[in-house]
Amino acid sequence: MTIVLKKGQKVDLTKDNPGLKKVIIGLGWDTNKYSGGFDFDLDASAFLCGENGRVRSEQDFIFYNNLEHSSGSVIHTGDNRTGEGEGDDEQILIDFSKVPENVHKIAITVTIYDAVKRGQNFGQVSNAFVRVVDEETGREVLRYDLTEEFSVETALVVCELYRYKGEWRFSAVGSGFQGGLAALCKNYGLDAESE
Repeated sequence: MTIVLKKGQKVDLTKDNPGLKKVIIGLGWDTNKYSGGFDFDLDASAFLCGENGRVRSEQDFIFYNNLEHSSGSVIHTGDNRTGEGEGDDEQILIDFSKVPENVHKIAITVTIYDAVKRGQNFGQVSNAFVRVVDEETGREVLRYDLTEEFSVETALVVCELYRYKGEWRFSAVGSGFQGGLAALCKNYGLDAESE
């Protein structure tokens, strides 16, 4: 049975699901019809953060140009440039057994590529969700549907997976940022030249 979360809720992942070692973080969305003349290209990313909530280096930032963490613990399955079709639009695989000890939190984010230039924001996106699937069994463990209305935001922190007393927990964050990927990178301790 899938647990459905609302913004701000937290749940034990590994404690409540004994034997859960590898998960698929599936992200999906639909774009509303609009007359801007550009396709929407939403991008999922992961930031592997230390206790201070920041990444140590660019290697701890997993996205379409850096698909796999050096530890093999976090793997982005690739960029979907249209978001067409049902189900997950992008996926990030996490192997909890390989996450380095100094990583205390994995933040999962979504940004709109070239949002400012294209005049796009999350107000034009609907039915966004994140789900956690047990990679071994294919069972959907939990789901968080982002029901908030975003109007000017071009980046979202969707959720965070974090260590708590030796276990991994999931937090439904759902907070928006203006400034796209550059703003997120700065938030997590990286300087990004541009989107």
